[in-house]
Amino acid sequence: MPPVPHDVRRLLDRRSEARAARDWARADALRDELAALGWEVQDTAAGSSVRPILAATPDAATVPDRLAEPAELPLAVVVVAEDHAGDLVRLLGGLAAHPPPAAWELLVVANAPPFDVDAAVDEAGLPLAATVLRTPERLGWADARTLGLRASRGEVTLLLDTSVEPTGDVAATILAAFDDPSVGLAGGWGLRSRDGRHFDEAPPGEVDAVEAYCLAVRREPLRAVGGFDRRFRFYRNADLDFSFGVRDAGWRAVATEPLPLERHEHRGWTALPEEERDRLSRRNFYRFLERWRDRPDLLLDADR
Repeated sequence: MPPVPHDVRRLLDRRSEARAARDWARADALRDELAALGWEVQDTAAGSSVRPILAATPDAATVPDRLAEPAELPLAVVVVAEDHAGDLVRLLGGLAAHPPPAAWELLVVANAPPFDVDAAVDEAGLPLAATVLRTPERLGWADARTLGLRASRGEVTLLLDTSVEPTGDVAATILAAFDDPSVGLAGGWGLRSRDGRHFDEAPPGEVDAVEAYCLAVRREPLRAVGGFDRRFRFYRNADLDFSFGVRDAGWRAVATEPLPLERHEHRGWTALPEEERDRLSRRNFYRFLERWRDRPDLLLDADR
């Protein structure tokens, strides 16, 4: 990474002071100033740093973008490996024990993890060779998932979070949801809202949004939306934005019957202090509202 210029470092220091004083409006304004200079802020529990803003398509030089191509397989499964090797092995082990019934591929995005992804994949004992997509440095939540989605060769692409563990055949139920040609998005956990500001868990059936713990998308709507909005470096509410984009393109979203998935600790949530994760969640929700607050037509239960 190139050295950080003095004026960028000065703005970052001012932003750190604003965050310490809980002046979030000032901190956000300084983030925007840094972005205008071509630098992206990365906040962690240990402090803040900057990096050059990445190109719109992460790692485009080494990872093919296949969305414009016809599907070659019924299913692609995308998993992102980041900080916990055991979580990755647990998820892949579940897939190995309960593989999809149709032809499929596995794409593992190695998002600059501190462990050997190839060794973790081998440990899981999968019945097929995984394609590992490596990033030169840590990408934000949205960029890393989009990297895998855009490399998919599947008619349906299933994104699974490493906090879930398959205990049975997940793919059969997921694929069956797409027998309805109007369905563009499906998953095990869905949300509905009356006002677009408060979302509640929904029973199986048509929903406003599908949560990204287990989110499957048909190739045509994926091609239409392109992936997750890259501004979502933190995971919260990125799935709301993606779901609304798919539905705005004319497709329905459905929550399936309960899937054989066990949910474990979500590291993206528990790794941060409560105040920081709440702040990042609010910031992401404001991004969602910027785009969709005037679209009550996309709410199934909207208060008219």
